[in-house]
Amino acid sequence: MAGAGEDDAAPPPPSPDRQQPMEEAAAAAKRSRSENHHGLADGPSFRMEDLPAEVQPVIISLLPLKEAVRTSIVSRSWTTLWRFHCDLCFDVDSNTDDNSAHQVNGTGTNDQSTNRYNTKITRAKFMETVNSVIQRHSGIGINKFSISCDLHKEDSHHLDKWIRFAASSKAKIIDFHRKISDYRVEEAPHFPLEALDAQGSSFVQSLSLASVSIKPRSGICRFTILRRLVLSSVQIFGDFPGLLAKCSRLEDLEIKWCSGVDDLIVPHTLDKLQHLLIAGMDVQMVEFHATDLAHFEYKGRVTPIVLHGCLKLEKATIAFEASNVLPHAFNVIPSISPVKILIVRAFISKYGQVTCCFIF
Repeated sequence: MAGAGEDDAAPPPPSPDRQQPMEEAAAAAKRSRSENHHGLADGPSFRMEDLPAEVQPVIISLLPLKEAVRTSIVSRSWTTLWRFHCDLCFDVDSNTDDNSAHQVNGTGTNDQSTNRYNTKITRAKFMETVNSVIQRHSGIGINKFSISCDLHKEDSHHLDKWIRFAASSKAKIIDFHRKISDYRVEEAPHFPLEALDAQGSSFVQSLSLASVSIKPRSGICRFTILRRLVLSSVQIFGDFPGLLAKCSRLEDLEIKWCSGVDDLIVPHTLDKLQHLLIAGMDVQMVEFHATDLAHFEYKGRVTPIVLHGCLKLEKATIAFEASNVLPHAFNVIPSISPVKILIVRAFISKYGQVTCCFIF
């Protein structure tokens, strides 16, 4: 009986010497399970450097240019990644310190001479930033080169440098929008179209210019693959119809508030042109040959408009600066007779803007 009682008795507790190793083993096992669980949840570690070298710049290019440049301080291996950024977009409002004007004299002021001096400081800082970036950039794989700033005529050498860089880098999209503060229109800097033709052919597919002057001449500007051309408040000197005649693949053309053109007569056929916008132009005649034109817009003074061969025209919008606009609008109809939707707008002082829509 004593033997049976001894068998049923609970085992004696472990001695203190054995208890400490057991606790350490349990703690180690718990840490191991925790680490395994953490690893499964987070997945394997990832580093930018693990990607192929040609992929890393593509990822950096998804960031805005300013943020891409800032990544160079993250790691030594990232120092040169931004130099392959494919979109170089500079805006004086975002690439310079917004408070720089106030920091010049320590206080905000509306004094005209001080404000002009502050603007000059901001402009100089902006030009220095652009020059520094294009000097360090690889010049490879640029898709878009865009600049928006207030540039003076005496700063045209900077513009020449920037556009020649864009041309040598084979940029597909080039935008230059000059922001005017209080300077006269006749001081518009010259945009070097000839720089885009320096290599005998241009790689530009889209060109947008604002508040500059251009001088198209014969023998240059072979924009053979240009698909989009936007000119806003541009002074045009030279053979503008000849320039358009060389844009054989042009699909979208916008000419707004430009000067220097008496007649918009393009005798050559632009058989790829689909959208044509003419606004605020002081011209005596508008005449285009565009067999593929689908959308036509005109806003401005009453002038004869002749569109040849526009059999695919779907919508035409005409806004003459005259009160008795309907007779003038219907004079245009013979050249746009295939149009499906005709919108005619006029401003009448008694009623404001009046819009008539005709569906054929």
